[in-house]
Amino acid sequence: MPTLSISSDKVCYLIVKAREFDVQDVSADDDSGSNASDDREIDVLEEHADNPVVEEIRAFVEELDDDEKADVIALMQVGRGDGTFEDWEALRDQGFREHGERLAAYLLGQPLVSDHLEEGLSLFGFSCAEFEMGRL
Repeated sequence: MPTLSISSDKVCYLIVKAREFDVQDVSADDDSGSNASDDREIDVLEEHADNPVVEEIRAFVEELDDDEKADVIALMQVGRGDGTFEDWEALRDQGFREHGERLAAYLLGQPLVSDHLEEGLSLFGFSCAEFEMGRL
């Protein structure tokens, strides 16, 4: 089994943030004149150009070193079924070459990225259950 360069807590943080991003809906009406006090703050679930979740993911990913970035890409690919542990080094190398410089955009463009990362992490025997409980 390969060794992870990134901590499971970091991956779990990314999973949580990716889920926050995934639940957002497209902006229905940018000029709605919505009043948060009487619309149940529904606009907070809509996608906006200055999306704070996207900024959090970008900032987090920018702080990762190259080995951690390569692990994130490989975890997602293994979790998606695009490879196995035998392919780990090749997935890391190719993934980092192709997506390392724009990792946040790559991850945010992947459908079900949080599920794939979680599945990849589980193959290493890690779970985000405790991490998520600590955040509630």
